[in-house]
Amino acid sequence: MNTLVLGIGNPILTDDGVGIRIAQRLKSTAVDVVETSEAGLALLDYVGGYERLIIIDSIKTEQGQPGELYRFELGDFKVATELTSFHGVDIATAFDLGRKAGYKMPTTVSIYAVAIKDNSTFGEQCTEEIEKKIPSIAQRIIEEEKL
Repeated sequence: MNTLVLGIGNPILTDDGVGIRIAQRLKSTAVDVVETSEAGLALLDYVGGYERLIIIDSIKTEQGQPGELYRFELGDFKVATELTSFHGVDIATAFDLGRKAGYKMPTTVSIYAVAIKDNSTFGEQCTEEIEKKIPSIAQRIIEEEKL
């Protein structure tokens, strides 16, 4: 099954770049890896033709601890039934629109979200709490996804 790992984030906003940094660690596996700061409909340009997609991104939560890893599937998210704009379309809606537009979409989608501390400070490194957890998070994804 051809697989794409898609690391999403902004590499100059501290912890927001964690998805990209984890994806970089997965480049040694036998899958394709893409790093991007794109979101929504723009992701369709990357995922077409892959059977399996693994997305890694950051998430800011009220109760989550920095470095905590959450795993979702595309079906965990609700597709928007009304669109007022194509700007800022969420992932579930983007993939639904991609299918309807005839894109060959992945049949298996895993979404990993890393709880972060800071996504508003300019910096090319994650905060210390996140940085030290990146190797173990990458290893967990490798094991869970059998990469």
